[in-house]
Amino acid sequence: MLRQLYFVILHVKPETTHKNKKTMKWERLWAIALLWSVACTAMQALSMSNSWQIMSPDGCLAVKIHVSGESKTFWELNYQGTTVLAPSELNLTVDGQPLRGKARKVKEDVVNTSFATPFYKKERVADHYRRLVLRFKNSIDVEFRAYNDGAAYRFIVNKKAKQVDAEVAEFNFEKDYDAFIPYVNDNRGGERYCYSFESYYDEVPLSRMFADSLAITPLAVCQPKGLKAIVMDAGVEDYPGMMLRKNGQHGLAAEFAPCPKTSVVGGYDRLNLVPTERETYIAKLGGQRSLPWRAVVVSTRDADILNCDMAQRLAPACRISDTSWIKPGKVAWDWWNNLNLTGVSFKTGMNTLTYKYYIDFAAKNHLEYIIIDEGWSGKESLTEELNPDIDLQDLIAYGEERGVGIILWSSWRNLIGNDPTAGTSQTAAVFQHYAAMGIKGFKVDFFDRDDQQVISSAYDIAECAAQHHLLLDLHGLKPFGIQRAYPNIMNFEGVKGLENSKWEPRAGDGPLHNQPRYDVTAPYLRMLCGPMDYTPGAMTNAMRDNFFGNNDHPMSQGTRVHQMAMYVAFEAPLQMLADVPTKYEREQPTTDFIARIPTTFDETVVADGKLGEYLVVARRKGTTWYVASMTDWTPRQLTLPLTFLGSGQYRGVVFSDGINAAKDATDYQRQELTLTAADTLTLRLSSGGGWAAIIERE
Repeated sequence: MLRQLYFVILHVKPETTHKNKKTMKWERLWAIALLWSVACTAMQALSMSNSWQIMSPDGCLAVKIHVSGESKTFWELNYQGTTVLAPSELNLTVDGQPLRGKARKVKEDVVNTSFATPFYKKERVADHYRRLVLRFKNSIDVEFRAYNDGAAYRFIVNKKAKQVDAEVAEFNFEKDYDAFIPYVNDNRGGERYCYSFESYYDEVPLSRMFADSLAITPLAVCQPKGLKAIVMDAGVEDYPGMMLRKNGQHGLAAEFAPCPKTSVVGGYDRLNLVPTERETYIAKLGGQRSLPWRAVVVSTRDADILNCDMAQRLAPACRISDTSWIKPGKVAWDWWNNLNLTGVSFKTGMNTLTYKYYIDFAAKNHLEYIIIDEGWSGKESLTEELNPDIDLQDLIAYGEERGVGIILWSSWRNLIGNDPTAGTSQTAAVFQHYAAMGIKGFKVDFFDRDDQQVISSAYDIAECAAQHHLLLDLHGLKPFGIQRAYPNIMNFEGVKGLENSKWEPRAGDGPLHNQPRYDVTAPYLRMLCGPMDYTPGAMTNAMRDNFFGNNDHPMSQGTRVHQMAMYVAFEAPLQMLADVPTKYEREQPTTDFIARIPTTFDETVVADGKLGEYLVVARRKGTTWYVASMTDWTPRQLTLPLTFLGSGQYRGVVFSDGINAAKDATDYQRQELTLTAADTLTLRLSSGGGWAAIIERE
């Protein structure tokens, strides 16, 4: 532009009037001086600041990046003229050096591709975004991506580096918006970063966030006109997970657990490894590498959040060349129901006859697995001092004859040998031993941290398990991208699931926590980062007035169909049936319905929903559709157009809350309907209720 202006000034034609040559000379010199002044000002501004912008493929979301001076870099998000994310700083300090100097653009392009996802809620994920990569003087790149449903960035270290000393990741908002905040609490051994990642949501304005507390992600900020901004991290590998703390009056800032220096056995029932001292840095690097993504999902329709693929897109690609041995499925689980079989001729408990009954139940109802939870092994070993009442080899053979696999529980520290830095020799020995016996997988519990040490250990465990064709269910962790890299990881806990009903206290005229509201909140937030081992399926169901926590004979808040709907609504390639087999056998119509629902799908359609209030989800496997709706304690009447069905006629088996479900939460109605894509169904949900259907082509 300056060169064009210079050309115009130097080539201005003199007027054929009364000006003499001397006057014209001074005018031209004055113009050149003016041009030079403008040029100097512009160059000075450019030396002090750089700005870029990329738009989402649909042109609605703008990602703006601004580099000010030598040390400050900000990004912000704007959706159709509305500021979603106010200027928020990002920075990385590597080997004592933060980002510095002017940035220059090294890449700007559009990517439009897709990839297969055989163990997910759909068979393929589209990956369409605009990308901008900036490079700073100290050989650090920042890659930005603009999607139609959000934006993300990550740092790329392009030099041999020893460690990340600190990372700045701010998420600032223009006003004091309401937020869904999942606080860190119940710390293991009192250690700030040692936590199970199970949080209810405090629904308060950002200004009321506790300044001394941490929150986990995803965390939602509710803006005008139904717009939601959901802060999360993704693609975490060999690096700590991102926690959030208050930043000013209405902002958030990331906080990362420093690397552990020393740890001791402790925490809950001495099942944890609790750091007692931490390093001054957050991650060792050991060379060039990409770091995790910082992302904000942006949505103007809550229902779309339930079908968002941000976590999958930003995760590392699958690292298992042959996945044919990975078998999702449902599991008859023992721990929640306390092994309370009734009407049998033997004493129930952790013994061979009890687990044979579980295997028989699983086989009869076409469930793929049973889990033998805590208590089969010694407190300090997975191969010594085993429970003498359980003949594991006999049970494996019994299950193989009936097509039922066995999954074993372990703690993380017992699996790795109490030393996360010692390599995988003990893990490999345990996996080799039990895989050779015929065990199908492990439920690894009590990680309860996501510092670099634990994240790296999880990847090592996943790789080792894959080598021995073992499935994994990880507890004390939430998903962080590893599930795409290693799809033998079928599930994660990190959720306030059904187990919490066992110890839920009463407060006033009902339970302390509003579990039905949580049930229609977690799918929008916790499930955004990956599958969740909620462990549904309670057959004893209660309303607020008659619910009480009972460890040995637990019940659920809300209706029977509310529990049934979870098998469609909740993503879990390895899905539990939490209640006792003899209760399911007494409720065979319910059990038959649950047993027919797959755990992975080819397509997902979200018909309706509102964060914290209700949802309506349809999922397809082959030509059959599985549909569910859930509500909080508010009764609702919703409409469901069946336009997602293909051509032709369908047969629907529908379970809905019974007319007396508000008095007796176990009350339901079963119907069989003939349906087509032209039909619209009316869904009537009781307080804490649900609706569920299997719709198959005739």
